[in-house]
Amino acid sequence: MSRLSATFARTRAEGRAALVAFITGGDPTPADTAAMLDALVEGGADVIELGMPFTDPMADGPSIQRANLRALGAGTTTGDLLAIASAFRERHPEVPLVLMGYANPMVRRGADWFAAEAAKAGVDGVICVDIPPEQDSVLGPALRAAGLDLIRLATPTTDSARLPAVLNGASGFVYYVSVAGITGMQQAGQASIESAVERLRAATDLPIAVGFGVRGPEQAEAIGRVADGVVVGSVIVDLIGEHGAAAAPHVRDFTSTLSAAVRRAAKEKAA
Repeated sequence: MSRLSATFARTRAEGRAALVAFITGGDPTPADTAAMLDALVEGGADVIELGMPFTDPMADGPSIQRANLRALGAGTTTGDLLAIASAFRERHPEVPLVLMGYANPMVRRGADWFAAEAAKAGVDGVICVDIPPEQDSVLGPALRAAGLDLIRLATPTTDSARLPAVLNGASGFVYYVSVAGITGMQQAGQASIESAVERLRAATDLPIAVGFGVRGPEQAEAIGRVADGVVVGSVIVDLIGEHGAAAAPHVRDFTSTLSAAVRRAAKEKAA
């Protein structure tokens, strides 16, 4: 059983959603990222998404755009990200780590190279934002061959005709993008999230994690009542932008409020 499968099985047995936390690798510098990752684990994150900085992060809002620029300005490379992942795996052998980013850094040296190096570094899965499943003839097969989960994105505009293509070859979990927009800028209505999760559950046995626009504990708790995972990113990235290299305690403390929220949701469901 993969780390992702084991983690979602554990949180499901606990009657709660998994907390999936995102930060941008290399922000504010590659040397500072380890402390930020450790803070997420200490705060109770179940799964961590490590963003790969890129010059044109088209799906991301201002917070993560700025984080990408800070990381790139600090000289962060794909090699740095893989080294950060490898060191994380040594410190946290059981916590799933997912790389999230865009095609260019993943395929520029060849998809097979990227998949092999990511697997060697202890990465569990990859989210590639800008390769549609219909055009994924290279990266997806390379990741699967290396034993990595390919986590696909479904959105409010993913209709029933296209959903099978999105789910074909997907593993780990399905990331439901709850708004038709960029990260951190809008919040979806709870009713629309519940409807979307119900529709996705009818089409796949994979866990459903909901993200984009989750800004705090109250929304995390509400989503945790219906989804298998709650993804929080921009608001954590904002803390790093505000506090820089001193952000780790702030990241830990805020993550702990999110972790408590998804656990409250479990208690409410059990009541």
